[in-house]
Amino acid sequence: MNTLQAFLIAVIEGLTEYLPVSSTAHMVFLSSYFGIQEDDFVKLFQVSIQFGAILAVVALYWQKFFDFSSKSVAINFYIKLICAVIPALVLGKLFDDKIEAVLGDPIPIAIVLILGGIVLLFIDSRFQSPTIIQEEDITIKKAVTIGFWQCLAMMPGTSRSAASIIGGMQQGLTRHAAAEFSFFLAVPTMMAVTCYSVFLKTYETSQMKGYELILKSNENIQLFLIGNVVAFIVAIIAIKFFIEIIKKYGFKPWGWYRIIVGVFLLIYFSYLK
Repeated sequence: MNTLQAFLIAVIEGLTEYLPVSSTAHMVFLSSYFGIQEDDFVKLFQVSIQFGAILAVVALYWQKFFDFSSKSVAINFYIKLICAVIPALVLGKLFDDKIEAVLGDPIPIAIVLILGGIVLLFIDSRFQSPTIIQEEDITIKKAVTIGFWQCLAMMPGTSRSAASIIGGMQQGLTRHAAAEFSFFLAVPTMMAVTCYSVFLKTYETSQMKGYELILKSNENIQLFLIGNVVAFIVAIIAIKFFIEIIKKYGFKPWGWYRIIVGVFLLIYFSYLK
């Protein structure tokens, strides 16, 4: 993987991580189109640049994450995030590898992308009477339920953002509140995955830990830094753009986008590749 390829992967990560369009589907196509060989470092890179995307949420919502003027409000916020992320940590540990082994190929990913797009076409009309407009009104029970919805994203092509936003709206959150809580929930979820990949996971081919792969060469260190900086900047732009779009148009534009991209990927991987 060269610098340009790392830059493009980071742009895709930053653009798609918080949009309901599946970052996995976009990375699969990008890697195939540019002939990026999926070695251990590439696998690590695609996960580790989530750290930049995580920081984008923390930077944009720093008052939410670091507002300790009311200790009870701050503690309640973090308790909700901790409780909501537990389902993904437990089920991810148990089933993630098995699901990827079955659905990790491009064709199933494209099909899931299309099916998710169809759902998004009708999501606005399905939940028309929201009762929760801000994070403070979300109960721990509702947060945990949204956390279970997030687990649907273990199916490649689903989109963690789409699953958690739909879960939020099903629990009575407005589109805006559901999107923001999805951003908040992404921080502990993605942080756990990133830390596991960098510090604990041993990669099969090289038999090295993630941080050892990063520190293996100056080139790897450089790509890691570039990827996270680019993902951080692009994610900030994408989050602001996404919020404005859903305020004005809801989720239909993203539904049509998923369907179009999914059909294109089906054709590409079935006939053109």
